[in-house]
Amino acid sequence: MSMMKYHIALCPSCDLEAIARAAQAGKNPRHTTWDLSQLLGASIHQPVDEPVLPIDKIRARIIGHPKHWSLARQLSLQLQKDDVIYCTGEHIGFPIAALCSAKRKRPKIIVFVHNINRLRACLALKLFDLANRIDLFVTTTPAQAEFLQHYLHLGENQIYQVSSLPIDLSFFTPGPSLLNKSRPVIGSGGLEKRDYRTLANATQDLNVDVKVCAFSPSTTALKRSFPKVTPNNMSFRFYDWCELLQLYRDSDVIVLSLFENNYQAGLTTLFEAMACRRPVVVTHSPGIIADLIDSGIVTGVNPCDPIGLKQAIQSLLNNSQKAEIQAHRGYELVHNQYNHSKYMQALVTKLISTFGSINNSSFSIL
Repeated sequence: MSMMKYHIALCPSCDLEAIARAAQAGKNPRHTTWDLSQLLGASIHQPVDEPVLPIDKIRARIIGHPKHWSLARQLSLQLQKDDVIYCTGEHIGFPIAALCSAKRKRPKIIVFVHNINRLRACLALKLFDLANRIDLFVTTTPAQAEFLQHYLHLGENQIYQVSSLPIDLSFFTPGPSLLNKSRPVIGSGGLEKRDYRTLANATQDLNVDVKVCAFSPSTTALKRSFPKVTPNNMSFRFYDWCELLQLYRDSDVIVLSLFENNYQAGLTTLFEAMACRRPVVVTHSPGIIADLIDSGIVTGVNPCDPIGLKQAIQSLLNNSQKAEIQAHRGYELVHNQYNHSKYMQALVTKLISTFGSINNSSFSIL
């Protein structure tokens, strides 16, 4: 197999080198894209300083942002048939596929998809004929893989479902609570499809403190996510990485109250909590979450059901043995299957075996 030059299109933009330095100092988890770039010897491209043209703004009405299309235009002039570009999301990947695949000697294109079963993404898939322009779709969720297969009639060799998640077990670890707690703490976090209104209704009369890390640089919160009036025992604020880690450790139960969704929102928070050996209550969702609920590794509740959520929380608070068994099973699962190292090993192996080797194709991940 020929030697290939690898590239990564990153979205959203960030300072990967700074994140890597902070990870070495134990200040945050490792970043998947940085490790992937190091293993593949890949060049990283980010939509930051490229000039935006009127055509970019027109195309962005369909998918992505003007700066994504600007970067795609620039890359279409650079990438050749011996290049492989891995795109970290559909917002950057679809523009790159639409423009770079128009070349006669086009690069190989891989796109990681997060949530494509929605109007704009479906329109872009058909309008830009992306079934014939993207060489490999990557996802971590069965629902996204099934949607691609049925909507675009793709073969199995064009879809790759990574059977792990990039949870950094060197950062997310069990540890002691640092709070001098007078009552139990219920922890939660994230913005995507979160239903904190139901969590507030479920816990406002309980003798607990509810602490929520509700901030994301890349996700906009829905107004319906939050209670109209925040109960006295509930707080929302930004937590840096070390504070988030400590929130997991301080919490007696982690709760992921979600609206119904078709792409398994909340998985990262769920597995971070499990890596910290905490018991978890989560809203029923298809796929991985349903499997975890069915196996008793997490406790499941129905969407928008404050009474059921309250009962699930009380059940774990009132039965420490049940909570500990559940937390231990989740911890073992993360270490055996859902973690950063297994994710990286599987992904890099798939890319090299499919698209070609690199100068240093023997790799190992600690």
